[in-house]
Amino acid sequence: MKTLTSLLLITFLTASLALLGGCGKKPVQSYSSQSGTNAPEGKDISTRGTISEENMPGEESLDAGEALGGFSVNSDQKSDEYKRTYGRSSIEMQPVYFDFDQATIRDDQVPRLEHDADYMKNNPGRNLVIEGNSDERGTNEYNLALGERRALNAKNYLIELGVEETRIRTVSYGEERPLFSGQSEDDWAQNRRDDFVLE
Repeated sequence: MKTLTSLLLITFLTASLALLGGCGKKPVQSYSSQSGTNAPEGKDISTRGTISEENMPGEESLDAGEALGGFSVNSDQKSDEYKRTYGRSSIEMQPVYFDFDQATIRDDQVPRLEHDADYMKNNPGRNLVIEGNSDERGTNEYNLALGERRALNAKNYLIELGVEETRIRTVSYGEERPLFSGQSEDDWAQNRRDDFVLE
């Protein structure tokens, strides 16, 4: 009986080792932008940044930067310039900024909301999330409530401009998602905003 058990155990271990030996990592060849020969479907991936593959005959190649308001696809979305222009808003939308401890829409921000409303009205298949933000001053609870008031005021403004209420939802992040982590008034002013994110 002991011999049979030992034989079964040895057979099991041998089979297990044979199976595990065949499951080792296999080397994967990385894509090379030099030759383009081992890129997906044989396409050269070194030409990122221009949109030319889908152009019709006789149509000019469109630089990706032109398509995105002056920023190229390859531009760093973490750059200060990008963050000051778009915040965390979708590229088609514009963020709205607020004064310290205020949730009212400033007069200088009305054209931004009009732009966002026009986009929404011209693209009826898109929905929108308005993300309310604040700077770090004040308690977390207070800043969450302030971010919510800011998002709701922007939502109501868009509704008054003709965007359907059912296409807009709001969320408040308060001070939790700052764009700039500095302690200057300029940093705080950039963090007091609503972002408009398309769904």
